[in-house]
Amino acid sequence: MIDFFRRHLVVRIFLSYLVVILVGALVLGLATRFTVPEAFNSHMGLGLGLGTGQGMMQGNGAGRTAVSDLFKSFQASFNEALLLALLAAGVVAILVSLLLSRGVVAPVRILTSASQRIADGHYGERVQVVGSDELGQLAHSFNQMAEKLEQVETMRRQLIGDVSHELRTPLTAIKGSMEGLMDGILPATPETYQQIHQEAGRLASLVDDLQELSRVEAGAYPLDIRPVAVTTLVQTTLKRFAAQVLAKRIELRSDLPADLPPVLADQDRITQVLTNLFGNALQYTPEGGQVTILATRHGNEIQISVVDTGIGIPAEHLPHLFTRFYRVDKSRSRQAGGGSGIGLTIARALVEAHGGHIRAESGGEGKGSTFTFTLKVAG
Repeated sequence: MIDFFRRHLVVRIFLSYLVVILVGALVLGLATRFTVPEAFNSHMGLGLGLGTGQGMMQGNGAGRTAVSDLFKSFQASFNEALLLALLAAGVVAILVSLLLSRGVVAPVRILTSASQRIADGHYGERVQVVGSDELGQLAHSFNQMAEKLEQVETMRRQLIGDVSHELRTPLTAIKGSMEGLMDGILPATPETYQQIHQEAGRLASLVDDLQELSRVEAGAYPLDIRPVAVTTLVQTTLKRFAAQVLAKRIELRSDLPADLPPVLADQDRITQVLTNLFGNALQYTPEGGQVTILATRHGNEIQISVVDTGIGIPAEHLPHLFTRFYRVDKSRSRQAGGGSGIGLTIARALVEAHGGHIRAESGGEGKGSTFTFTLKVAG
């Protein structure tokens, strides 16, 4: 029986209403038991002290008997009327309690049914929001949750499709080369083996990027956050690209104030962010172009920007740059130097893990790009 009550919310709500009704009836009965005698005496103007246990103060014996009989008849009729009224009120109250309890539980049942459909994979399920009370707020929160789950499922499916496409390209090249070697179409020369090795390297690089993306987005990596000088971060990054800068004859500029305070950061992770941003700037800046690194303080944050004079980014692509596998030019594959489309996604996750934010700006095609991220000032 107890388990039945625990499993059915409507029964518990109905019983709570019923308890309120019974308590109200009990209080009403006790109140009339103690107040009716005094009210009768007051309205009769007798001052007889009925129901008090004391003798009557006025009148002869016959009068006292008549009044006592009158009071008993009145009390009996009152009790009978009160009982009938309580029965009628109780029946009506029970019916109303059933309706109200079902009305309260109905939205909960709708939410339960909708949640079950979502659990079965129907992420487009929504419930109607009625009112702004707690149940209405619950329905609104439920719809928000369902929308987020639908977005996650869409991203999951897109990720699977994107990963399949990215893996298929180098695998197809490797398979084609090996079939050419077995059929004697391709010569077994060092150049052929070098080509296969390059494709295998691209495949390994993509797998590493995917593994890194998975760890970063899941937060499954430690952060050794400590005060770090911005100049140290920038110099470490520039050393990695010294040969590429010379090869493309890129002009490097930096604007790092001497009094710039250190930032709170994991040096390796933020260097990885700068490497991704600086690598993109060099890749999409033509020979003889310019790349500038800026750092300015704004309140308790340091803004670090990588500005290039490269090919620029159309405005409609800016909101999607940090989406995994997204490329502005769809024709640029990994082999064509387009990268995996994961670097900026990793950079955003790392910056946000430090409590900062990252954004991209561009004046349009041919007008260069600016990538800016923020870090907290140490101390």
